[in-house]
Amino acid sequence: MKARAPRVRVLAALRVWQRNATVYKRTWKLNILPNFFEPFLYLLGMGLGLGAYITEMEGIPYIEFIAPGLLISSIMWGATLETTYNVFVKMNFDRIYDGILSTPVNPKDLALGELFWGATRGSIYGGAFLSILFVFGMGLHWGILLIFPLLFIIGFMFATIGLIFTSMIKEIELFNYFFTLFLTPLFLFSGIFFPMSQLPETVQIIAWFTPLYHGVELSRGIFNQIWSIHLMWHFLWMIVVTYLNTYLVLKAIHRRLYT
Repeated sequence: MKARAPRVRVLAALRVWQRNATVYKRTWKLNILPNFFEPFLYLLGMGLGLGAYITEMEGIPYIEFIAPGLLISSIMWGATLETTYNVFVKMNFDRIYDGILSTPVNPKDLALGELFWGATRGSIYGGAFLSILFVFGMGLHWGILLIFPLLFIIGFMFATIGLIFTSMIKEIELFNYFFTLFLTPLFLFSGIFFPMSQLPETVQIIAWFTPLYHGVELSRGIFNQIWSIHLMWHFLWMIVVTYLNTYLVLKAIHRRLYT
């Protein structure tokens, strides 16, 4: 008779999160700079450079149009880098998981802990970029308080996506396909730099099923105080997808680590 998989335990997962946070304290200055500067340079290059020629987009100053999307993209890159390359190295090269699983922590606890940490890393990058936007005078209103829980939720959503891919591959080189053929198209065609309404209807339908699009629309609505029922639909889409992905991740990592 096949043994039943153990249940996930939040307290055990938080111990995995704590372990990662302790390690990160020693290296955060080196790790945060690359992911922080990329969206910041996009903000300067596109917002101030191209913004000199495109003054407005959908009635919004161009730099304020792209800034909320760049914020969400910084969370995406931070969370997925943590749950792809970093998790793969810990699992296959450093064998850190062998030591963790020798404790009462089970694979599902480990997976949830990595999701918590991936969301935290994404939130750190997003928070750093958000501080720059405040310096530029963007988002200085009470409604912006809604963006703070959103940082973690979006980070968790992309952490699940990264960990699902990591659970399926055996060679680290395959991450090139994930970043080039999945994340880069998301970055370019999720409405960060131009409205999705400018694209063919087929592309708009495809975009609706992608995670970054909903994060960008939600962030832009909050930043520019464009309140509508559509923001709630974007939020519900992310919650449902994150829940389903989490269920898949816990099963996939349990299967991967026991085989």
